[in-house]
Amino acid sequence: MVDIGIEPYREITFDADGDADPAERAALADLDVTDLVMFSHGWNNTPSVATALYAHFFQPFPGLLAGFGSAAAQVRLGYAGIVWPSIRFTDEEIPNFPHTLAAEPGPGLDTATVEALKRTFPGHDDTVDQLATLLAQQPDSEDELRHFGELTRQLVAHDDGAAGFGSDTLGDGSDGVAALLTQDTLGLYREFTLALSDTGMDVEPGPAGPSFSIGNSLKHLWDGAKEVLRQTTYYEMKRRSGKVGQLGLGPLIGELARTKPSMRIHLVGHSQGGRLVAFALKGLPDGTRNVKSVTLLEGAFSHYAFAEQLPSGLSGAGALAALQRRVDGPVVSCYSRFDTALGVIYPLASKLACDYQGLLELDRRWWAIGHDGIQSVTPCTELTLAEVLRDGVPDTGCVSVNADAVVRAGGPPAGAHSDICHPELARVVLAAGRIGCV
Repeated sequence: MVDIGIEPYREITFDADGDADPAERAALADLDVTDLVMFSHGWNNTPSVATALYAHFFQPFPGLLAGFGSAAAQVRLGYAGIVWPSIRFTDEEIPNFPHTLAAEPGPGLDTATVEALKRTFPGHDDTVDQLATLLAQQPDSEDELRHFGELTRQLVAHDDGAAGFGSDTLGDGSDGVAALLTQDTLGLYREFTLALSDTGMDVEPGPAGPSFSIGNSLKHLWDGAKEVLRQTTYYEMKRRSGKVGQLGLGPLIGELARTKPSMRIHLVGHSQGGRLVAFALKGLPDGTRNVKSVTLLEGAFSHYAFAEQLPSGLSGAGALAALQRRVDGPVVSCYSRFDTALGVIYPLASKLACDYQGLLELDRRWWAIGHDGIQSVTPCTELTLAEVLRDGVPDTGCVSVNADAVVRAGGPPAGAHSDICHPELARVVLAAGRIGCV
């Protein structure tokens, strides 16, 4: 068993198909607790980074619970870390988190990221090596830039096993095929280069205007090309998080409802981990009522995911339409305007998955739930973090919490996306689950 300095703690590890180790499942079911907080990491984590993240995030919980006095006397709180096969680009900073060191940003890929890509896309070692070589050399060549795009497309061209788990909405005309597979690569590179600049990142300067005419240098597009590769992993992790949540975590929670009917489950997810725990609601067996709260921290999926009908002018519904009703408590989305990963990069990544069409500045359709909270769901309570800490959250329904007050640190391009280890956010989880403080 993993020791994070807080007991009782268990980890449950899922593979890409949502299957979990039987021994870990048994250890989870053996916990003698009244309440179990299950936290899922996001897409930019290795297993060791995930474990360290859980240790850091859970650290305030015992003290906070003790501070509730007699109200918490009957609570036996347990902790679980969900580990699933995501990928970490090591040049991304994790603010206020001393357990990992980011690699120095550079034009190429460091060794750890290359190995992570090979694990994520098995059978594509040679493709990954070629991508790394091109990024290191950055030739001023349209042919080589387009070749980089062709290699990148090979990573995601065939993944039938995850089909159907990548859409955040249904019936909107999207076929779920990545635009990366069909759109002009130079145009995508330029869009991402401009987006990186918007986050404050220092990118290679290039010619003004949209032209790629002969005689113009194209070296500035390699910044965007690297980001397209990074977001290709986002596209893969998006599908995987939905699959692991629906086929893995949801049925596991249903199993706990049968074997531990009095155990109250509280789901927490960061980034793509938020998508994973949300899609677990889709995989709950009918009648399962042991999920008492869901807290999404900078969730990296559509703010319309829970909508029964998309706003005027848009067809379809959210992929999780009305599934907040499967939670015997609130679904809380904490969001921050300082999260540039979700405010700037996410819409372009959604475009790669054909989740959006049109101009980004005019189309709010695929803004993230961690950018502006839950949208097009009625009722949905809007609160500030200060209001939650003072008054708590409603007992049921959807709640959007502006967490700008604490989720604000981090450099470009991700900004404050991973700035989640704060006691104030731990208190949000406790308030959402009515754990000891009610």
